[in-house]
Amino acid sequence: MATKKTPPRPAAAAPPKCGPCDGTGEVATTVHVGRKRRAVGKQAGICLACFGTGEASTD
Repeated sequence: MATKKTPPRPAAAAPPKCGPCDGTGEVATTVHVGRKRRAVGKQAGICLACFGTGEASTD
C-alpha cells in the first residue's frame, strides 16, 4: 500500500503595507522657521505608524 502524501502548505502571505508611508518607512515632514512658524520646505522623517519597517501593524 502506498503512503499518502500530504498537500504542500500555502506560502506565507506578505505582510500588508503601512498606509501613511506606503511601505517605504519614511514620510515627509514640514520644516518651520521663524517666530511666525512659516513653512520653508520638507524633510524625510521616520514613519511613526510602522517605526520605519514599512509593514502595517496588527493592532
